[in-house]
Amino acid sequence: MIEFRDVTKTFPDGTVAVAGLDLAIPPRQVTVFVGSSGSGKTTILRMINRMVDPTSGRVLIDGVDIGSREPVALRRSIGYVMQNSGLLPHRTVLDNIATVPVLRGEKKRDARARARELMTVVGLDGSLADRYPAQLSGGQQQRVGVARGLAVDPNILLMDEPFGAVDPLVRAELQTELKRLQSELDKTVVFVTHDIDEAFLLGDQVVLFKPGGLVGQVGTPAELLENPADDFVAGFIEAGRPRSILR
Repeated sequence: MIEFRDVTKTFPDGTVAVAGLDLAIPPRQVTVFVGSSGSGKTTILRMINRMVDPTSGRVLIDGVDIGSREPVALRRSIGYVMQNSGLLPHRTVLDNIATVPVLRGEKKRDARARARELMTVVGLDGSLADRYPAQLSGGQQQRVGVARGLAVDPNILLMDEPFGAVDPLVRAELQTELKRLQSELDKTVVFVTHDIDEAFLLGDQVVLFKPGGLVGQVGTPAELLENPADDFVAGFIEAGRPRSILR
């Protein structure tokens, strides 16, 4: 369980990115943050692993205030997948996946063995193990990024618009792959997107943000579609022209 309790984030220039956020993210489900640019969704995601600290309020994981946790140790216990994969260009696929376990003190041999297993889990052919990121397609790079995020077997996986930079066909494949992975691995996934269709396809819970980090509505995809909270929510959904078949 991840909880935000009266969380506010104000940047030094006075910009209020998040205002009085109260939100519960249930365990072992996919929660999707969706909203336009400037709605604070990525800032809120990065508060979970202390890449961003709140100006006020508290963020808790299983009842423990993460402000009491050492930031680097916290980050290494949480999976993180970003747009454009963020792979280290001078390291092979295998060593990219093994990065965090090695940083945590795991023997390189063991970390690389686990990395090979994860390549299979995310649908990467073993023949790619010794290639470098520049030798991979965009979709393959994102799969490596997902494998790296899973390398320490985290309970929580944060995904910041991970499929936004690939073409629509590859994006659809990666969305399907994520649904398969979640059905097998049962993680607490927090996923950021600006695409309402993607949010409805992937999310067990969807949080639609208004500008300024305000929550427009929280609910299942069906709840948002059938009972939008206000005109803003209804307009955002309509503009997104969702095509997903809800579960």
